[in-house]
Amino acid sequence: MSRYVIDPPACPVAPVAGGGLFPVRRIFCVGRNYADHAREMGHEPELPFFFAKPADALLTGGADLPYPPATDDLHFEGELVVALKGGGCDIPAEEAANVVWGHAAGIDFTRRDMQAEAKRLGRPWDMAKGFDHSAAIGPLSPADAPLTEGAIRLLLDGEVRQDGDLSQMILPVPQIIAYLSTLVALAPGDLIYTGTPAGVAACARGQELRVEIAGLEPLVTRVT
Repeated sequence: MSRYVIDPPACPVAPVAGGGLFPVRRIFCVGRNYADHAREMGHEPELPFFFAKPADALLTGGADLPYPPATDDLHFEGELVVALKGGGCDIPAEEAANVVWGHAAGIDFTRRDMQAEAKRLGRPWDMAKGFDHSAAIGPLSPADAPLTEGAIRLLLDGEVRQDGDLSQMILPVPQIIAYLSTLVALAPGDLIYTGTPAGVAACARGQELRVEIAGLEPLVTRVT
């Protein structure tokens, strides 16, 4: 007889290029990890910070994004996503390759008006970032080492809106893992959205978003 008092929820999963599913434990995100993006948000570049999204906020398989409630200013942020196969605390940057399973293209969606109001009132802005379907992800590709360079672009209805390189990160992937592991014990199944280059802006119903990262399968989704 089951000890659960309700049926346990299904484990969130991310698709793998060529087949298979990656079980997702937690989603961590890096804020202001590109200098130009920090400046466009009104901040001077500094040490990036972290926030989280629920694991079941994933939007996968090229599914459409239902325009979320409680916002009139939905913003896109194209990002490299890192999937972990290992974990621990105080992981040295030079050992990051031992915990990285692979990478994917992703989008961190933000209810920007809600975030601005929360900042104005000095309140947490979890609901501006961690709403349903707010973490889009393309197919994961396995990797032997963390990606630290390569073009990253986001196209809105075929027009390039973000155009950068992974080498522009303030904290590259190995240092992200090392720093984050001093704050929490990382574990297999964790995803890290590594920050976005300049060019973030609003998207509307009916628009298509496409994220391209060198060497990875693209992510495509449409806002409905």
